[in-house]
Amino acid sequence: MSIEIANESGAKVDEASIVSAARFALDRMSVSPLAELSISLVELETMGDLNARWMDVEGPTDVLAFPMDELDSARRPDAAESSTALLGDIVLCPAYAKEQARTAGHSLLEELHILTVHGVLHLLGYDHAEPAEEREMFSLQKRILADFQSARSAARRRAAQRDADDQLLGAVGLGESSGFGERPPGGRQR
Repeated sequence: MSIEIANESGAKVDEASIVSAARFALDRMSVSPLAELSISLVELETMGDLNARWMDVEGPTDVLAFPMDELDSARRPDAAESSTALLGDIVLCPAYAKEQARTAGHSLLEELHILTVHGVLHLLGYDHAEPAEEREMFSLQKRILADFQSARSAARRRAAQRDADDQLLGAVGLGESSGFGERPPGGRQR
């Protein structure tokens, strides 16, 4: 799966983590591994221009999703096919999202994860214009984000355990720098 990210917003954010959230959502939605996605982070002014031009709404917003026009029900990106599927573009505005994060009581990165998953779902045809659609989309978004956070927490715990194990092994002389397990010249194990 190819996910390109361009940060033109000037905000310092963990771009790799945003890509991970997108990849996780696409995997959860069984999107073809040949799919391509573009994510752009932009300033308030740029987002306002895009929102006015494409949504006929004045002022900036948090996220916009631009699905590729050539995708149709006969060629869905989650179909098992052998050609590359161009999903489209997600545009995020960190400056706008920052206030939303503060109001919601979580970090900017968490808000950008939410908006990334939201954008992915829009690219896959989900919407929230009608109450039933809104319930379906936001329920799915919530499940994907909860699973993503669980997976991230588990990965952090595994990394911390590896670090602790490495420190312990080093303290007792069995770490990588101790030479334990290496074969000296002559072939016998130490």
